[in-house]
Parts: sequence; C-alpha cells; structure tokens
Amino acid sequence: MAYQIFHGTVIDSLSQSDLCIIEDALLVVNPDGEIVELLADLPKDKIPAELSRLEIPTPFPVLENNIRYLSRGQFLIPGFVDTHNHAPQWAQRGLGQSMHILDWLDRVTFPNEARFRDPAHARRVYASCVDGFLRQGVTTASYYGSLHAEATKVLADICLEKGQRALVGKCNMDRNAPEYYRDASAAASLADTRDCVAHVRRIDPEARLLRPVLTPRFAITCSPELLRGLGALAAANPDLPIQTHFNEAGQEMAFTRELFPEFAGSEADLYAHYGLLNERSILAHCCHMSEHEVARVAELGCGVAHCPVSNMTVGGGFMAAPVREFLRRGINVGLGTDSGGGFSSSILDAMRQALVASNAREVMSEGKDKGLSISELFYLATLGGAKVCGLASKIGNFEGGKEFDALLIDARAPGVMTVLEDDDSTETIFNKFVMTGDDRNIIEVYVRGRLVKS
Repeated sequence: MAYQIFHGTVIDSLSQSDLCIIEDALLVVNPDGEIVELLADLPKDKIPAELSRLEIPTPFPVLENNIRYLSRGQFLIPGFVDTHNHAPQWAQRGLGQSMHILDWLDRVTFPNEARFRDPAHARRVYASCVDGFLRQGVTTASYYGSLHAEATKVLADICLEKGQRALVGKCNMDRNAPEYYRDASAAASLADTRDCVAHVRRIDPEARLLRPVLTPRFAITCSPELLRGLGALAAANPDLPIQTHFNEAGQEMAFTRELFPEFAGSEADLYAHYGLLNERSILAHCCHMSEHEVARVAELGCGVAHCPVSNMTVGGGFMAAPVREFLRRGINVGLGTDSGGGFSSSILDAMRQALVASNAREVMSEGKDKGLSISELFYLATLGGAKVCGLASKIGNFEGGKEFDALLIDARAPGVMTVLEDDDSTETIFNKFVMTGDDRNIIEVYVRGRLVKS
C-alpha cells in the first residue's frame, strides 16, 4: 500500500467536549495504515514543502498523484465504533419491538439465533451483516456471536476477510434458555469459548484487526459454575475483554435477583464476585443504576455501551440510561446499535436517539443531568467507543501514530440529508450530517488505511 494524502476539511474528537474542525488540513497516512501527521491551515502551495519536511522516502512528483483534494461539503471523520452488537440478530432487526425483554428473547431471538447451528447460514448472514455495518461507517464492532463455536469462528473469519476491526465472542448460556438453544453444560461452554479464543488468535496473531472477547450473555443464562470458569479465563488472559448485559430492564433485573439473592440485587457485586468486572469490561445498557452500582462501575474502570435505540423499543418501558452521570464520574461511554434489539443498525441513529434520551434524563432529573451536545454525541460514536473497547491507543481520532480508521463524508451526495446553503459554515454542514445524513453520505470507509467501502 502506498502513502495516502488528504487535503481538505477534517473533523475530529479530541475529548468529550472538544470537537476539532480543521480547515485546509493535510493528513498523511503511511503504507502501514498509520497516521504520520495531521497539519492544520495549510494552503495547497505549501504541501510540497511540508511533505519534504516529513522526510517521506518517495519523490514528491509520485506523492502528488496520491493526494486527494476534498471539495466543499466533503470531510474526513474517524470511523464509528459500535460497542454492543449482536451479529446473529442482523436478520431479525425490527421484529418484536415493544415486547418485554424476556418475552422477546423467547419468541423472537432464541429461535433466530438457533439457526446459526448451520455454518452455511452463519456465513450468509454474517457476510451481509459485516457488509452492512461497513457501509454505514462502523469500522469497529464489538460482536456477540451465537452460542455456536463454529458460527462464531465464521464471524471472525468474515470480519478479517472484509477488513472490519472487531471484538468477536461466543455467547455463553447454559441455563434459562430453550433446550434447543443452550450450551450442553458449563464445561462445554467453556471449552467452546477457549476454542473460539484460540481461533481468533490464530487467524490474526498480531491482533491487527481482531480480538476475542469473553461473552456471558447475562447472569440469567449463566450458571455460577460457568461464571466462575469465565472469571478464571479472564484472570488467566489479561488481554481478553469481557462483555455482558448489565441492569438493562426491570424484568431482567428482577429475575437476576431471584437467581442470585446473595447479591441483594447488585449486578455489580455479582459480576465482580466472579471476576468479570474490571477495566476490560464492556457493560451494555446500564439503564437502571443505583448509586452503589455507578460507584462500583467507576471504581473498577468498566466501560458502558449505551444503546438508546433498543432501550426505547425493546425491554419494557422508556429506558434512558444516566449517561451524563457516567461521564461526570469519569466512566468511559460509547454507543451501541444493539442491532436486533433496536430497529436500526446505524450509529448515526444511535447518536440521534442518545440525544433524545439525554433530553429525557434532563427532564427526569429536573435539570441536574443536562442533555448531550452534538460534540458529545460525536465523541461517544468515535473516541468514547474506542476507549470502551480498549482501543483508544490505536483508533478513535486522528492523533499521529494511530491507525487510519476513517469515513469520507460527502454532504452533497444524493440522498435525504438537509440541503446545504451557500453560507453554511463547516460546523453547520457537520451538524446537518449528524442529524439528517445516512449511509449514502458516507462515500468511503477506511480501516487501517485499507479502503473497505467505496
């Protein structure tokens, strides 16, 4: 791969509140897909001198052919990070909306996921799934697979083949699920998990794109023996992330209290007891949180996958997670599509629904928890998500030395995005994209410098 050089507008997230809009930027990506430098306010006639200063071992006349000049309405942003995604549910999106969560699992989700016992079915659906997310700018996804080891290995293969960065985990569930869709035993579930971990490490030994992730579905479907075994795996493998559902909905929380009365309703204490809560943990939803729960999550350094679309359509009730409080406590928060639970697989839709949820929290808290801003939504979708997935040293923004996971946006592409006016500022154009754009405006997608959508 040759050097890739972009000149034009770059929009980046430096922190929760720091949206960086850079005009006349020069962004240089080396053949390994790493960002060499990002320079601001650089006129075109100054580009040769700057490239010479960077000591790139390629003559400028050759480099000049690699420069991509962006026009008005076009800009680069970091790739989107989906921190919570059920890959087998790609084929059931939009089904069972408004159902309570345990009913939705029994009547919609478990029958659908059981079909992944067939590796051919898995390959067909997962190929469509990964293509679909890449089209929508999701350069990184934290995937729950089904409980089937072979299908989960297929998912990892497809992510690597198509160039998507991913955390891939076999779903653990050895009880409280239909006989046709649960692990045969805790021992069998753990053996399959070790097999999937080994497979991911084998096909991507340097973890350039893929990482295995421990994936207890939630405490309801995991016996104490299985949770203990997963905790032991987590302790023995300090590179392994952990993902699970956490305080998602009233029905789920009540059943968990029945199964684990010794923890007095605290899922934080439950998962911590089994060694599954630490700085590698990705906790999906976290809608109903006591002061004790929030304090424990902050203390242990866990990340939160905020899934506002599914929280308001499946589960039972309007579940607006306390994202402002999480951010106030220094808890890392990213966005999840929870594709299948929600009706949309778009991070843009997740951003918009996160805005709605935050406005609801502002009313519920009588003004204490202010609604989220556009810059904060963008942070959750990019750098915040990278932090939750333990990847902020590699991706999330355009800091020098990070890998080039990026989206090229064209606000003038045919579609339904709000029309641009001649006097629109770059910030106005960006806001229009966030609130009204869609995948048609995402004209190119890069992962580690590789073009994966064009």
